[in-house]
Amino acid sequence: MKIKYLTKQAILAFIDSALHEDIGDGDHSTLAAIPEGLQQEARLLIKSDGVVAGLQLAEWIFKRFDPELEVTLLKQDGDVVSEGEVGLIVKGKARSILSTERLVLNCMQRMSGIATYTRELTQMIKHTHAQLLDTRKTGPNFRICEKWAVSIGGGENHRFGLYDMVMLKDNHVDYAGGVKAAVERTKKYLADNQKDLRIEVETRNLDEVRDAVEVGGVDVIMLDNMLPSAMREAIQLIGGRCKTEASGGITEKNIKEMAETGVDYLSVGALTHSYTSLDISLKAIK
Repeated sequence: MKIKYLTKQAILAFIDSALHEDIGDGDHSTLAAIPEGLQQEARLLIKSDGVVAGLQLAEWIFKRFDPELEVTLLKQDGDVVSEGEVGLIVKGKARSILSTERLVLNCMQRMSGIATYTRELTQMIKHTHAQLLDTRKTGPNFRICEKWAVSIGGGENHRFGLYDMVMLKDNHVDYAGGVKAAVERTKKYLADNQKDLRIEVETRNLDEVRDAVEVGGVDVIMLDNMLPSAMREAIQLIGGRCKTEASGGITEKNIKEMAETGVDYLSVGALTHSYTSLDISLKAIK
């Protein structure tokens, strides 16, 4: 479940779009106040403890805007950092540093918060074979960075979008007329359209688990909002015929117990929607 779409080309497309959103027809504050040829430097100051993420992205942002900027990375993505440490130093045109500052910080603060929370949860389940997954509960147009941050923090990436895996959720099942009907229609659709996609189906009770096992052709059975006792029973019913994923209401308070049921994956939407951003700033070196 590694992310396949984390390419430099995709990242640069994101950077171009983000810079256009922020700068528009010009950073007029900087253009007005700062002399064109002024050379300066700044340091990226870590102001809270955590796992730093987005340093490689920061370098690409700086250099995408101005290839002449010099970026020295003093930390690496995934490093555990403490308040007061410096992540990087950037040197070059003051105008370029100021115009890219906010995009760098917006990305790094969020990515580092995600990586920090991901690392915290993965450490809680490292004694089991369960893998921590992210979800599609991401900010529009920022998914690629959020999933990158999960990977930096030690988690695994689930599907990237609606197109690279079939996931039959509760509404799909209800609209289709049940688990078996939803899976059968999906298998036919994939065959008719010559698509080789993995199939995951969400189940809400043991009856739906049995249906998913009986219909066959399912790669992952999701156990949604089930108690650990029900999950253990479901895993026994499945008997290794496909992978299992626990989802719904998983937090730092119950993730250890969930992982100890023997489930293969734990998907946690909070990784990308309920984290706390790391406090990071870019400070001029005078």
